[in-house]
Amino acid sequence: MGLRVTGGQRRRCFGLLRSAGDVWACVLEVNAWRRRRRDAPLAGYQQLCRELAASGPGTFGELDSTGARSVLRRFSDAWFAAAKRRKSGDGAARFPRRRRGLVPVRWYHGTFTVVGRRVRIPAARGSAPLWVRLVRELPYPVEQVRSVTLLCEGGRLFLDVTAEVPVATYPPGEGPDPGRVAGVDLGIIHPYAVAGPDGAGLLVSGRAVRAEYRMHLADTKARRRAVARRAPKPGQRGSRRWRRYRRRARVVEGRHRRRVRQAQHEAARTVISWAQQQRVGVLHVGDPRSVLDIPAGRRHNLRLRQWQIGRLIQVLTDKATLAGITVHLVDERGTSSTCPACHRRIPKPPGRTLTCPHCRFSGHRDLVAAAMIATRRPGGGPTTPTTAVAVLPGVITHRRAGRHLPGAGQSRRDPRRPPGTARGSVGPRWPAPPPGGESLAPHGEDPQHHRKPGER
Repeated sequence: MGLRVTGGQRRRCFGLLRSAGDVWACVLEVNAWRRRRRDAPLAGYQQLCRELAASGPGTFGELDSTGARSVLRRFSDAWFAAAKRRKSGDGAARFPRRRRGLVPVRWYHGTFTVVGRRVRIPAARGSAPLWVRLVRELPYPVEQVRSVTLLCEGGRLFLDVTAEVPVATYPPGEGPDPGRVAGVDLGIIHPYAVAGPDGAGLLVSGRAVRAEYRMHLADTKARRRAVARRAPKPGQRGSRRWRRYRRRARVVEGRHRRRVRQAQHEAARTVISWAQQQRVGVLHVGDPRSVLDIPAGRRHNLRLRQWQIGRLIQVLTDKATLAGITVHLVDERGTSSTCPACHRRIPKPPGRTLTCPHCRFSGHRDLVAAAMIATRRPGGGPTTPTTAVAVLPGVITHRRAGRHLPGAGQSRRDPRRPPGTARGSVGPRWPAPPPGGESLAPHGEDPQHHRKPGER
């Protein structure tokens, strides 16, 4: 949540973040000394706390002992996570050895005070109390708040609030049924494609999010070309104009990340709301993270990095847990290139419609993949089902993610787009429907009808 602070409060908040960076740097320096003496590094949380207690009060400005211990906890978790990855054979894992200017500070329940929109942040003994104001009311009751974290993103101060939220309860006979399983296929054009029971399907369009990535990349390149001549040389101090440009770049980058993060949460919320309406109790989510290890060129590697597969899975899992829905990760290999009727390999189609050249089956590629993912067993199972997929989505619900993005609506034009260009996402626009609201499909044909094997 954003903070509304005065000039003095802003200086004190950034002072706390810089003091946390000093704690981080001190831990790195102590471990560097021990490494030169060939001693074991200090990585345990209790060992680091003993070193902090030996330093005495007032060493790190207004940062209190609770905030300093949160930095030590962050360092200890990062160190042991890297050690675990290296032990499992990941040679690319690195221990935390890089200094940070600003480090987030966390305070736990009982050390801070929340009164309406005002939050009292703890400070060191002898310092004046630090009260800050939130931009809006907390979405949780005060008794459910467990911790607050002060952080800086894009030059702006935020307070990350962690609360204990109970799992949703339902009236008898209306809750999720563990016997109703739905498959979820993750993608770039459609972040979530869901095939549920009874022939129901959901498609969440992410074209607005993809357009946000493209326009942000083009805007960033244009800004870099414009200031390339006045960029400081290596080792040269930047001018005041250069510092203003760097500050503006950080603000734009932080706003872009917040927009994409909000769109991801909206997409996951749409999937969970749809699953609650269908009384789905189990979600089988295809895990495509294995494609991240395959080098496919700089352009496609950029698309995969912007995809943020792990974040999509984590956001969907968190919201499903609160709704009482179980999530299982399954192998999704071959689901988008295998015919669900005859189980033969199909070449990748140029569009979103999958057509089998052998049995003439036709259907939406992402929904077919989601229907096959629903038949997979968690932790393994056959690569293809032994029998044909019985129920394929026949009634499809279309939703969009990122309606808040500039250019996604008719009344909000993206200011990064040159004048005179089409609104909306990047790409060709579909023709308008004919007068009268009739469908563009041939007369007498259902546009959502899937062809059966052998049907033309």
